[in-house]
Amino acid sequence: MRICLYEDRGAADLYPLTLTRTASDLLCGLTTLGEKQVRHFAPEVTGHLCRPALAEWLRARAPGRPVNDATWLRSAPTVLVNSRWLPPPAPAHRALFADGPFVATASGEVAYAVLDPRRLQVVAPATVDDCLHDLAQTLPTREVGGTVIGRAWELLDHNGDEIANDFDATCDPGEVGYAPPGFAHVGPADRLFVHPSARVDPFVVADTTRGPVVIGAGAVVSAFTRLEGPCAVGAHTHLLSAKVRAGTTIGPHCRIGGEVECSVVLGYANKYHDGFLGHSYVGEWVNLAAGTGTADLRYDYRPVRVPFGGVEVSTGRTKVGSIIGDHAKTGLGVLLDCGTAIGAFAQVLPTGTFAPRAIPAFHRAGPDGVKELDAERAIVTAGVVMRRRGRELSPQQEAVYRVLAGAPVPVVVSEPPATLPLRKSA
Repeated sequence: MRICLYEDRGAADLYPLTLTRTASDLLCGLTTLGEKQVRHFAPEVTGHLCRPALAEWLRARAPGRPVNDATWLRSAPTVLVNSRWLPPPAPAHRALFADGPFVATASGEVAYAVLDPRRLQVVAPATVDDCLHDLAQTLPTREVGGTVIGRAWELLDHNGDEIANDFDATCDPGEVGYAPPGFAHVGPADRLFVHPSARVDPFVVADTTRGPVVIGAGAVVSAFTRLEGPCAVGAHTHLLSAKVRAGTTIGPHCRIGGEVECSVVLGYANKYHDGFLGHSYVGEWVNLAAGTGTADLRYDYRPVRVPFGGVEVSTGRTKVGSIIGDHAKTGLGVLLDCGTAIGAFAQVLPTGTFAPRAIPAFHRAGPDGVKELDAERAIVTAGVVMRRRGRELSPQQEAVYRVLAGAPVPVVVSEPPATLPLRKSA
């Protein structure tokens, strides 16, 4: 079986997280949407249809994977998978092609389409939405379950359940239940996973009463940290006397202190000091300075609204914090109101009151209002930040940032996309 993860127009509604990545790269539970999709179908090879700005970056991350490769796409029957689809826990039926082409839906939205080469002839990154809309009118449709994620806060809705689902799917039953010396564990032992290479100090408490607690490889959990399941601590992340509440996933190589509730924090982000982060989704390489606080509940308990494209979008939820794009930064004591959207590379300075609830990418919000940043300087700073953590800003990723900023893009030379022989995925 072959699958191709495609970006549809709805990916833009996951702003600001999808400014710098595909929706399939968004974390929910222990794994990304794309990893869940691959696990669901167990394909021999996986391709991508994405915005041209992301194509070279995807090729560099996964050499040999077909990206925007029309020849590969049209050469054999393929399952086109919506990159926003959160699959159900059960794997797909292996004989998907037995009954011919069809469109699979989740609550009426396209989750994936099983197509033959003839119907794939007109599919391309710019046409995939319209093609699937037309095919859904002519081909049989099947409800397959799962959820097509529409907005960032929906990922938070599902995060706790997905931690539990991923725990069951990825954690070896023979490796669960280990508790380091001095570690206090409350709840079922078979819902605890501590990687043997993790360092957990005495006086750490993990409560698995309501769901699994996962501590990844090389993580460091300091004394007086409390972990309330379902929650997950990514590989090589440091927790510093933190309160990690239910429904929280912290990605790899983060530095986290203070209180975090029902939030997702992607890799290499810092919230080193005290301060509350609640019902929020935080991108990679974000730095939340000491005393930064996020409100996640209105004083009148009415549904939170989030600014999007100049319009206030109702979430239908009473608890929504902040959605923060990659490389954003806050200053000391910044106050973020509920329903705040902060674009990639944005900077938020303290003003003594709540920061603006809509801060575009490459802008600074401070006492003098919201003003555009020097994009070149911001991208150079991103490279400095990454080198401090042992990473390099690749030319392909820099090109993604420059397209977002509207800055000149240097030529990125890469090998032409190659179609590899079919192989089993890991």
